[in-house]
Formats: sequence, structure tokens, C-alpha cells
Amino acid sequence: MKDIQIKKLIDAEKKRQKKVINLIASENYVSKDVLEALGSELTNKYAEGYPGKRYYGGNEIVDKIESLCIERALKLFNLDPKEWHVNVQPLSGSPANLAVYLALLPPPKFVPPGTKDANGVAITTAAPAKIMGMSLDQGGHLTHGQKVSATGKFWQQIPYGLDATTEMLNYDQLRELAMKEKPALIVSGYTAYPRTIDWARMKEVAVASEAMLMVDMSHIAGLVAGGVYPSPFKYADVVTTTTHKTLRGPRAAMIFVRKDSRELDKKIDKAIIPGLQGGPHINQIAAVAVTLKEAMTPAFKKYARQVVNNAAVLAEELKARGWRLISGGTDSHLILIDTWNNGKKNDYGVGAARGAGGITGKEASERLERAGIIVNKNGIPFDTRPPTDPSGIRVGSAAETTRGAKEKDFRAIAKRIDEILRK
Repeated sequence: MKDIQIKKLIDAEKKRQKKVINLIASENYVSKDVLEALGSELTNKYAEGYPGKRYYGGNEIVDKIESLCIERALKLFNLDPKEWHVNVQPLSGSPANLAVYLALLPPPKFVPPGTKDANGVAITTAAPAKIMGMSLDQGGHLTHGQKVSATGKFWQQIPYGLDATTEMLNYDQLRELAMKEKPALIVSGYTAYPRTIDWARMKEVAVASEAMLMVDMSHIAGLVAGGVYPSPFKYADVVTTTTHKTLRGPRAAMIFVRKDSRELDKKIDKAIIPGLQGGPHINQIAAVAVTLKEAMTPAFKKYARQVVNNAAVLAEELKARGWRLISGGTDSHLILIDTWNNGKKNDYGVGAARGAGGITGKEASERLERAGIIVNKNGIPFDTRPPTDPSGIRVGSAAETTRGAKEKDFRAIAKRIDEILRK
């Protein structure tokens, strides 16, 4: 590379990645084949539209690439092309979710203040459609209708959370809330919920309240593909996912939508283009196609199982050393650790860090990073501390499992975390 400044920075980032223990639950390491596709000449091609329906010429080859990616996406999750459609053009998870709302919900109507009809009667803004999504502080995502997101500015979020005692989903409470509020769309699948989601119960809630069910499986897509986490496809109307977390691909996203008389598939495609995006990133789509093929192998299924096993061991070891885990543990790749409300002695007789007060998530994250362990500060359910300095940290097992880490390695990681945070 002739640009020495950028080359040095890239090399520095390579070195950083190699020397740290990466426990960021939303990160992973892609294969050389994925990197090769991302850095290929495909980045030179503008392909606005869909296969066979482009607005530019010269798309014979890229049409085949996108069609192959679509075929592999459906095959990986055992979906019948007659029953399911997938759009592989979303640039990332946030625009994918936004596209779903644009496609399935009534558009927001903005009326300038003081506007009157022909009779001189003031016209007010119509009430926006309701999205029932988990609160950000309980484990939800910004794009599930949070007020600070465009999804919460255009539509009304009906927030739901976790049971205060179990710190897990309470489906009876969800049903009660849905029946009261009658949302147009219920969003399930979260960014900081470590437990298995009962998709059948979520569907029951949606049917009872006459809402559509959307699943955002961004965090667990690789686990679903690997057969170690229940699949949501039997129950959902729409499923969105990123491809760079447990699926171990490039930063991109996909939208799966059920084909039926509502023609949701056509609405989704129109929401992506011309609704939100122009030409897709064909190099990115090719890299997703490579990822999907890799995820069909026996080696990937073995990897997915190891991810879950490693997370379980990490959780067990942390609990044994006295750390309070949200919901008491994990069924997936991620764990939420309450670093602030950590007042009991561990099984080794060591007292909690700083007594009953513990340490904040920000301090815990910074202290671990100085020691070469990368995590992210994270709020916990019913957190009394601010998001900028919350009460916990989130950790995940996917990235280090890609590097070959096994149970014994995660036992050592738990021991190291405990030592660092109790200094």
C-alpha cells in the first residue's frame, strides 16, 4: 500500500487484535476468504436494483453473485424458497430494521403546527404506529423503537422489559401489555439477553394481540445456523440479522420475510431500494455468500457448540468466584456481569471488589482493557446508574472461540478477570 499512514494504522490494528483477549459479544474474526471477497474488484461495480432488474449495464456476473448469496441464505436456515424470501442488500443491521418498519408499518405523518383543513379546523399529527420492543436498559437494541433512534422518532415504542426477580422474559406480562396496547409489530431478539427465547410464546403474544412478529436474531444467527439455539423461522413473519457476530462474516445484514398474501417480500424490497439505499455493496454481498457457505460445514456446527460451551464455563467460573450474573447465567454466547452490586464473598473466600459497592462498568471495562482483555461496559436490568457509566459489563465467547479457545482457556480467562477487577 502506497498510503503509508493508513498502512501503519492498519498494521497497528492487526497487532492490537492479535495481542488482546477479545470478549466483545458482537465481534468476531472472519476467514481469509471473506477478506478476499471484501477486498476484490467487486467493489468497482455499481449494481442498483435487483438481479435481472438493474438500472445499470454490465451486471451479468454480479447478478449471479447476489442470486447465489440468496440461495445460500435460504439453504443455511432450511427455508423453502416458495415460502420465504431474503434480501441480502442491507448495509448493516440498523438500516435493515428500519427498512422493515418502513415496509410493514403505516408511514409517519408530519403536519406543520397551525395547519388547518378547508373548514378552518386544526389538523393534528396522526398517532404513529406502535412498535413493542424491549427497553434499551433491559437488553433491547436502539433500532427496536428507542426514542433516541429514528425508529422511535417515526413510530411509538411500547417498551417491555424483564421480570424483576428472574431477570428473564415473563411471557404472561408480555401478553398483558400487548393486549392493552395493541402494537402493530412486536420485536423479539435482543442485544444483551443471555437466555433462550421461547419463540412459540412470543408468537402466541403476537397472535393474541393481532400484531406481526419480527425477530432480530443478529446476535444468535450463527448459533441458530449451528443448531445450538432454537430457530425463530417457524414463528416469525420477518427475521432480520447482521452477519458479523456469531455468524462470523462481514459487517452486513439480511432480511428474511415470509411469502403470503400480504406481499411482505415485495414491500421489503421496495423499502431497501428505492426506500433507503442505492446500489448495493456487491463485494460485501460476495463476502456474505462466502460466510454462508462456511456456516454450512460440520466444522461450523462444531464451532457453534464450542461457543455455547465456552460461555457456559465462563459463567460458571465467574459465579464461583462471587460475581453476580444477570439471570444467573447464559444459554448463548454472551454474559452480563453485574460489577456494581457485587457484595458477597466468592467460593474462594475472596471479598467483593470495593465491598458492597463493587466497581462501575466503565471502570471495569477500562481496567480490563489495560490488562489486555476487551469487553464493553453495559447497563443491567433496572440499572440505577447512567448509560455512560453503568453497573455492568457484557462479555461474549464467539471471537476467542474462533481463535481456538476451549473450556480450559475460558476458565483461565475467568480467573484473570476476577484477579484484575478485585485489585
